[in-house]
Amino acid sequence: MKPGTADYLAKAKECLDAARKVIAIQLPAVAAKEAYLAACHAAQAFVFEATRKAAKTHSFMPTLFARVAKDDLRIDPAFAFRLANTYKYKEIADYAVGTQSVVTMPEAEEVIDIAARFTDTIRYLLPSCSPPDQP
Repeated sequence: MKPGTADYLAKAKECLDAARKVIAIQLPAVAAKEAYLAACHAAQAFVFEATRKAAKTHSFMPTLFARVAKDDLRIDPAFAFRLANTYKYKEIADYAVGTQSVVTMPEAEEVIDIAARFTDTIRYLLPSCSPPDQP
C-alpha cells in the first residue's frame, strides 16, 4: 500500500470515530459531516492507491471515485452515488442557517452507517489492510 493511501485511511477512521462520538452527544449535523468526511477520505484512499492522484474538490470526488471503481466488481456502484448524496451534510454543517441547517438524528445515523460500510469495504479491498472488524 502506498504511504498516501494509508494516510487517507487513517483520516477516514479518525473522522468515523469522531462521527460516532458526536452522535452520542446528539449533534447530528456535525456527526453527519464527519461521517461524510470519513467516506470521502476512504474514497480518496482507493483513488490514490489506483492512480496516485487525489481529487482537488469535494464535488469531484464521487465522479473520480466512480471512474476508478467502475470496473471493480467488488464495489457496489451505488457507493459513488451515496458519496455524492452525503456531501449535502457537509454543506449543511458548514454553510446552512436557520431551518436549512437541520439534520435529524436518524439522518445522521444513516450517514454514519453508509460511511462505516463504505470505509470497511475500501479497507478490505486495498492491499495490506485488515478485513472489517479486525485489528
